[in-house]
Amino acid sequence: MRSWIFIFLGLFVFSCKAQTLPLNTHFDNLPLNAYLKDLNNELDPYIGTYQANINSNQITLYITKEDHKYFDLGDIKFYKDVLIVRYSVKNSSDIVLQSTQNLNFTTMKEKNLIHSRGTRMSMVVLSYNGTNCDIGWGDIYLKKLNNTQISWRYYAETVATSSDRCSPSLDKTIHLPEGENLIFTKL
Repeated sequence: MRSWIFIFLGLFVFSCKAQTLPLNTHFDNLPLNAYLKDLNNELDPYIGTYQANINSNQITLYITKEDHKYFDLGDIKFYKDVLIVRYSVKNSSDIVLQSTQNLNFTTMKEKNLIHSRGTRMSMVVLSYNGTNCDIGWGDIYLKKLNNTQISWRYYAETVATSSDRCSPSLDKTIHLPEGENLIFTKL
């Protein structure tokens, strides 16, 4: 009886360890509830608070790493280490135009959420869910330039919607800076 317990425990431990995969593992044939782990600490150099002044706005990025974040993509359910980017945008009069700094994102589908998808060619690829009615959704690319600066690239995929899909009374302004080679400096 004791040997069966050891065999069962051994198989359980082996199956759990087999579920931990490298961060950039492709989703094809991903085991249920697999864990895509940042084994090489590729995300860690981006953690911190960064700031830039772009088009008369002060943008502050608050980048944190969350381990073992749950994703449910319908047929594919898994856990993954991700960067979460919260941000604050202030105009030249120091009025906050938009801020997600204090939001606690509970699902990966929430509006204004920016989270990493993985790394590619010395960059972190992030997804932005957009604001109301998904306006502004798209990819953001961050590249570490040195110990104190990152480069930002973002272009909105959607900038308009119909009034039958989205109430005209909702704010659909994209406050994130669009463009490439925008430099943010670590505070």
